[in-house]
Amino acid sequence: MSTKTKRVRDKWRTKTWYTVVTPPYFGNVELGAIPADAPEKLIGRVVDSTLYNITNDFSHQHLKMRFQITELDGKNARTIFKGHEYSRDYLRSLVRRRTTKVDALFSVKTKDGFTLRVAVSAFTLSRIKTSQEHVLRHIMDRIMKEKAAALTMDQFAQEIVLGKIASDIYNEAKKIAPLRHVGIRGSKVLTPLAQMPKQEAA
Repeated sequence: MSTKTKRVRDKWRTKTWYTVVTPPYFGNVELGAIPADAPEKLIGRVVDSTLYNITNDFSHQHLKMRFQITELDGKNARTIFKGHEYSRDYLRSLVRRRTTKVDALFSVKTKDGFTLRVAVSAFTLSRIKTSQEHVLRHIMDRIMKEKAAALTMDQFAQEIVLGKIASDIYNEAKKIAPLRHVGIRGSKVLTPLAQMPKQEAA
């Protein structure tokens, strides 16, 4: 056996495997295991998954999820929601000819002090006027900011991922234009890990 092969095997033997777990507001679901030769190296690492892996609901397979490791509890790596996005294939499937896609991007702050960037998209049943687009974006902006200000980070994360806020926007925006789909197509937590407020234990 070569010295190089021995070195590689020895390196893996020194690593400890930790189970990555979603936050309590996403059910403390196991996302898989990752190795580390020093536990502190895991803090801050971002782990990707899908909402389908968390809920086992096939309709959620198009939602990519990101979680950031914040602390270790024995061999469990605890995380916080870091963001989400629609898959490219799903986003492409929503586009139709002779319709309008209304995009908007907002920075919001939750009740407990987390700052997020949130992207909202509305897809209409037919082409609409520019004036209607402006009204739709105003509705998106107002609802997103009102919701964020009223909800904690865990509540807000659930509502943007599971569709509650998108449903609220749809119900009001459909009075302005005929809509086929409204969704929070992406989000990202902007607050650095070191500056994140302490969250209450579940």
